[in-house]
Amino acid sequence: MVIEIKAPEVNNYDLEHLVGRVFFKAIDLLGGLSKLAEYRTLTWLPSLARASFAIVLRQEYLKTEEEIAEIVGITKNTVRNILRADPNAALYKIQHIDELTKEEKQQLKVHTAGGIAKLAYRLVKEGNEAQTLLEFCREMSAKAVQTCDAPWAYLVLKNIKGVKYPIENPDILKERIGHLSIKGIDGNEVVKNLNYPIKNPAELLHEIKEYLDMKNFA
Repeated sequence: MVIEIKAPEVNNYDLEHLVGRVFFKAIDLLGGLSKLAEYRTLTWLPSLARASFAIVLRQEYLKTEEEIAEIVGITKNTVRNILRADPNAALYKIQHIDELTKEEKQQLKVHTAGGIAKLAYRLVKEGNEAQTLLEFCREMSAKAVQTCDAPWAYLVLKNIKGVKYPIENPDILKERIGHLSIKGIDGNEVVKNLNYPIKNPAELLHEIKEYLDMKNFA
């Protein structure tokens, strides 16, 4: 018996949304835009964007090399190089970029972009989003809850600015919000009883609310 696996249809909104998340995570892995500017490698960004599209189209929509090449507007050979790129080798080269010659840096684009995009895709699917996007979400959430009947949420978001995710243990939260009284409960007690790791600001607020609700019903 032959079982045919049908590729899912491409939803342009979902595609671009996931590609954007992968792209920003890839920039994080490269050290951020400031690091790219420092190394004068901002010209890598188009290659990184194309690689992000290629990886998502392959992993999420099971597209062939020919289909990806047509959708993204690159050659089949470029698609093949992206899909075959080694994430570990790419990350190693980035971490040792100071040791590369100018010619070697110029040759990094396709293979490195493909490897970094693969690693970024994996991390995003594991819930490890780009810090840039998480900080943007924190800012937007803080503005949203400022006018709501949840002053504790605004204070929490205000005090966790710049915190790196995922949060693996209570230490950084004790430092940032341990001094707060969250609906009459000591902040240190709250953060000690949350479930870790915490992947983003929204999850942090959810965990705190869950603990507050539990205390109120206790």
